[in-house]
Amino acid sequence: MIKQAEQFLEQCYKELGKTETELRERTGAVTKEIEDTGSYTHTYEELEYGAKMAWRNSNRCIGRLFWNRLEVKDQRHLDTEEEVAGALREHIHEATNGGRIQSTISIFKPKTVAGGEVKIWNHQLLRYAGYETDGGIIGDPDSVALTKKALDMGWKGAGTSFDILPHILHIDDREPVWYDVPEDIILEIPLRHPEYEWFRELGLHWYAVPIISDMRLEIGGVDYTCAPFNGWYMETEIGARNFADEFRYNLLPVVAEKMGLDTNRNSSLWKDRALLELNQAVLYSFQQDGVSLVDHHTAAQQFQVFQRNEHKQERQVTGDWTWLNPPVSPATTPVFHQSFEDRMDSPNYFYQKCPFS
Repeated sequence: MIKQAEQFLEQCYKELGKTETELRERTGAVTKEIEDTGSYTHTYEELEYGAKMAWRNSNRCIGRLFWNRLEVKDQRHLDTEEEVAGALREHIHEATNGGRIQSTISIFKPKTVAGGEVKIWNHQLLRYAGYETDGGIIGDPDSVALTKKALDMGWKGAGTSFDILPHILHIDDREPVWYDVPEDIILEIPLRHPEYEWFRELGLHWYAVPIISDMRLEIGGVDYTCAPFNGWYMETEIGARNFADEFRYNLLPVVAEKMGLDTNRNSSLWKDRALLELNQAVLYSFQQDGVSLVDHHTAAQQFQVFQRNEHKQERQVTGDWTWLNPPVSPATTPVFHQSFEDRMDSPNYFYQKCPFS
């Protein structure tokens, strides 16, 4: 941990314009704290910049241009489940920002011998339930396991395709608890199409803010196992994945039928045509409602600017090519024709073991 802390502090303090004296004094203090306690406590400035660096280092994110605009909320002082649940609700409200989405991260107590470690069971702070029925799955198939846990714990959903799951969390080895998400802090966008009036009849909608809540944030050797964060959606995440994947809502056959396409042969390209219109509906609906969203072409252009900015700072841009390319028309974006080193630099966000699997 001392080595990891030294490496982080050296880079962090250099980028923040700190003096060599400040760096030496802080490194010495951190080294002693680790030797005495087994860990150390980041200052807010270190925590804030470390979280921003982690976003900048996120190989799979195409939206890194805005890494330095991340709003960092320090929630390390919270001790109880009720306090944590309140902070999660606050995050949703402030990140939503009336539709002008604010990139935000809320950081809770780290994993240390002192205890107080928080774990959120939800993949995202807003996510639709998935109910297994004799006639198939109602809602989001990706949420079936967590929905079962919530139901076993006493939560009752309405049984629709778009029921927001409660927040489930635990602290240390205490029993998990669940909290409903108040409807008045959830912004959802009803989907319609600029040309097809029948699209409204599908009754589709989606929530405005994607808040990842099950990843671990690592800064200088310190693990924050509860650090939910959000940017804003790229339209393909909703239109080409959440709604289109066969193992999710699987709506391409429905849209294709409404469009009158020939779904009996692949050569009609019915999937491609339905996919494009589904994404068009997502873009149109968010734009009409004034909610932040980016299309995949603009996102790719922004990523080019990010790369140029990083090169000016003599920092290498790492990336996972398979994730940086959008799932719609990837070859039409500049990212498709580039290569990246798929290396995980620190600070960064990491997957962690599901607490209920």
